[in-house]
Amino acid sequence: MSRLAGEGAWRPAGWADAPWRRGWMRRMSALALLWCAGGVLSCAAAQGAFGGGAGRPVGPPQRSVDEWLVRLQQGSSVPSFVGTYVVSASNGAMASARIWHLCEGDVQFERVDALSGPPRSTFRRNDEVSLLLPDAHVLRSEQRAPGGRFPNLLRPGADQAAAEHYTAQETGQDRVAGMTTDVVVLKPVDQWRFGYRIWSERRTGLVLKTQTLDGAGKVLEQSAFSEVQLDPPEPAVKTQLAMPSTEGWRKVRIERVRIDAAREGWRLEQPVPGFEPQGCFRQSMGASNSVVQWVFSDGLATVSIFIEPFDAKRHVHAGVSSLGATHAMSRRWPGAEGPWWVTLIGEVPRQTLTALLDNLRHDK
Repeated sequence: MSRLAGEGAWRPAGWADAPWRRGWMRRMSALALLWCAGGVLSCAAAQGAFGGGAGRPVGPPQRSVDEWLVRLQQGSSVPSFVGTYVVSASNGAMASARIWHLCEGDVQFERVDALSGPPRSTFRRNDEVSLLLPDAHVLRSEQRAPGGRFPNLLRPGADQAAAEHYTAQETGQDRVAGMTTDVVVLKPVDQWRFGYRIWSERRTGLVLKTQTLDGAGKVLEQSAFSEVQLDPPEPAVKTQLAMPSTEGWRKVRIERVRIDAAREGWRLEQPVPGFEPQGCFRQSMGASNSVVQWVFSDGLATVSIFIEPFDAKRHVHAGVSSLGATHAMSRRWPGAEGPWWVTLIGEVPRQTLTALLDNLRHDK
C-alpha cells in the first residue's frame, strides 16, 4: 500500500498532467522513504492471479489479516539495514534508490538516495523530513504528521477494519535478495481496493518485496530489494546518515497544520466502504499557496483529497492520469465555474477516486 497518497510535499495542480508522468522516477525516492519508515505495502511484479507465489507450502495454522498486519508492522522496526530498492510499473517504467535505515530506541533515521532521474537525497529523523535537490541547490523540509504511514494505521481497531475488506492467504516460501521469505496474498472483498502480494523476511518480518494486483490478479506495480544487508556495522550506517552541508542553498519549509474538515465545511455525503478519514491538514508551500489535504484509508490503501482555491494560471490540466497502481484525478469543483481545484490521488482503482469526488460536499 503505497504511502504516496499521504505525502504532502508536492503541488497538486501538476499531478494529472504530463509532468506527473515524467516525474514518476522522482517520486520513487519518496515512496522508498515512506516504505522503510512504515513498511509500505505497494507495487508489483509476480506472475499469476490471486493465490500465486513460489516455494513450498507453509503448514497450518495460517495467520489472519490482522496478524499479518502486526507482523509487517514489527518488520519496520528492524534495528538497521542497507539496501537497493527497485520500483517498476506494468508499462515498463522503473526507478531505484539506495536506502540506509537505523533505529536507536524510539528514534528512526533514514537516508534515501535516488539512483534514477534527477539527483536527490531524502533524510528522515522520525517525522522530520529533509529533501536535498543538489542540481537546484534547494533544501526542502517538513514535519510530516504521524498517522499517515502504515504502522500508525494500526491504531486500536484498524486491523479489524482491514480484516473486513481483505482476506489473507499464505502461499508458501520464496527467496528475495538471498533471504527466505513467507509469501501472503491480501485479496480485497470488493471492487474499491486493490490486492497485494507480500514477501516478508522469515526472521524479522521485514517486507522485502510487494506487488499490487488488480481484480484479475494482474500485477500493476512491484517494489523489491534487489540486495539488502540486515544489521550492517552501525558506524558505517551513521556516516551515511549525516547530512552534507547545504550552506548557500535556498531553504524551503513546508508547514502542515492539522485542521477539522467539518469546521472547514468539508464532508462526504456517502462514504466509500472501508475508507475512513485519518486526518485533515492545511499545508503551506509559499505565501500564496495553501492546500487542504484530507486523508482516507481502509487500513492498507490510502487516498488523499487535495483542495485549493482555483487559480486559472496554474490549474489548467483537468483529467485523470495513472501509472502502475496509482491514479490521480483533478478538476475544477464543484463544476466548470467552481471556486475550488480538487485533486485526488491514491493507489486504488479509478472508481474509488470517482466515488469520493462525487460525494464531496462543502457547506460554507
